[in-house]
Amino acid sequence: MRRWEIAALVLATLVLPPLLPERHLATFVLLTLAATVTVGVSLLMGYAGQVSLGQASFYAIGAYAAGLLAVHGAPPLLGLVAAPMIAAAAAVLLGAPLLRLRGHHLAFATLAVQLILLSLLAQADWAGGAIGLQGIPRFSVGGFELREDLGYAYVAWCVLAVAVLISRNVVSSRAGRGLRAAGTSEIAAAASGVPVGGYRLAVFALSAALAGLAGGVYAFYLGYLAPGSFPVLLSIEYVVMAVVGGLGTIAGPIVGAAVIVLLIQLLNTLGTQPGMPDYAPSVLSYAVYALVLVVCVLYLPRGLVPSARVALDRLKTRR
Repeated sequence: MRRWEIAALVLATLVLPPLLPERHLATFVLLTLAATVTVGVSLLMGYAGQVSLGQASFYAIGAYAAGLLAVHGAPPLLGLVAAPMIAAAAAVLLGAPLLRLRGHHLAFATLAVQLILLSLLAQADWAGGAIGLQGIPRFSVGGFELREDLGYAYVAWCVLAVAVLISRNVVSSRAGRGLRAAGTSEIAAAASGVPVGGYRLAVFALSAALAGLAGGVYAFYLGYLAPGSFPVLLSIEYVVMAVVGGLGTIAGPIVGAAVIVLLIQLLNTLGTQPGMPDYAPSVLSYAVYALVLVVCVLYLPRGLVPSARVALDRLKTRR
């Protein structure tokens, strides 16, 4: 990610929240949290070559971990710190056997993990069951409690900034170079001394930790969690965001999340207009996911950000 791109994103996202109407701040918070999760998905798919259709399960684990700790009297800051750790630990336990799989087998296995998790949460009385976990307090540090959406917008921004910084450092590190080599040829990378299995498990845990951290903020922001808050469609959204923005890039997940979240908001507004059937929002969402993926695969196979960079480079060359 180039320096001017980083500066532009930082400036734009820092200045934007106070300028937004109150009703749009919730969209900004959810968009930023989605971008945080998608940064991990881009690492997982773009560099490690692993396809996960269950990333929302780690989002749920982080959210429930933070929510349960806060409900039982733990300081909210402790819950937020524990959320990514618990999600990463769960990823290590699950990833050790799952990462032996490749391609669509791994994708279906992660999807099965999410389905099992949702079933367990719906039946677990200690997690609120199907009714959900209620009474999660607002996020507070040292007696200062966040009540307004603007405060959560900046908390979500900080979480995304941490995710981008970590991702950028990982990509430029020796482990990142090893992951890229494994993505090109796993056999050649292993023959060169790259611990492919260890690196892939590490990035799987890292992507889960980023999702868990975003889930912790989500729990304190809403104050309520239910299994229905983390559907399978949410995991598919993260994959679509990563593909649309550009796999294997830092800015791509942010751009992809912005495009998809804003598009979903537009479709929900359209689907809830008078005269529209009750199923219109969900049908429109599925149709748009399919359409966006088809368009990207056909015309922008590398995603929006890499395609924009190529176009800018060609423009500079012509000039």
